[in-house]
Amino acid sequence: MKDRMKNTFDRICAEEELKDKTREFLTEKTKGYTKRRTFSYKYAVTAAVCLLLILAGGCWTYFMPTAAISIDINPSLELGVNRFGRVVSVHARNQDGKGLADSLNIKFMDYERAVEEILENRNVAELLSEDEVMTIAVIGSEGSQCRRMLSRLAACTSGRGNAYCYFARSDEVEKAHEAGLSYGKYRALLKLQELDPDITAEDIQGMTMREIRDWILRLSPDQKGAQDGGEGYGHRGQGNGNGHGMGNGTRHCLDVPLLSVIL
Repeated sequence: MKDRMKNTFDRICAEEELKDKTREFLTEKTKGYTKRRTFSYKYAVTAAVCLLLILAGGCWTYFMPTAAISIDINPSLELGVNRFGRVVSVHARNQDGKGLADSLNIKFMDYERAVEEILENRNVAELLSEDEVMTIAVIGSEGSQCRRMLSRLAACTSGRGNAYCYFARSDEVEKAHEAGLSYGKYRALLKLQELDPDITAEDIQGMTMREIRDWILRLSPDQKGAQDGGEGYGHRGQGNGNGHGMGNGTRHCLDVPLLSVIL
């Protein structure tokens, strides 16, 4: 009986020792699960960084203009438009433009609606009712976005006899900005300088598009020829009158012989 009890206690001790050794072995191998917890933490940090990069990239894409709309009547404005057709910037190109920009709330609006808001602005509407001329240039590459924008803006202005649309390339607009002018006025300046090289950007900075057009007509030796000929603007056809097509052979512009002399 005594020997049997001894053997029983020996087995219990052996089992406890085995349990201790097993516990030590597992602790050593798993590091008390510290390594696993560290791995999960690193994974979460990596995932968070990736998410932030995706969000930052999305914001950059949204706020990056891929085309622009230059509007001239005096005031002069330039709207930056992103790839989704939203207005992401509004820049005034003269003092009157600054006043107009301050009165508008068109940022992040669809570009068609933004142009309609400008056309419906009280000051702009008054100028148009007084037979002032408005030009709307779609600026960018000769890609699908600009073709679509030009077509839609031409439709938007089709009911207004003295508001006209055309296309301009980005590199041409850079020259206008260097001269301190919007693109519409810069094109008019080039025409004026053909007739009188002494005319400068400062001379037309505060003028309306109608006043500039009338000045060109006064300087033109043959007013009828200037109106009928021009540079190819104001008539449906190919390109934008400056040798630049839009890829489908259509100008998406209105018939505007009155304005062909300055565009």
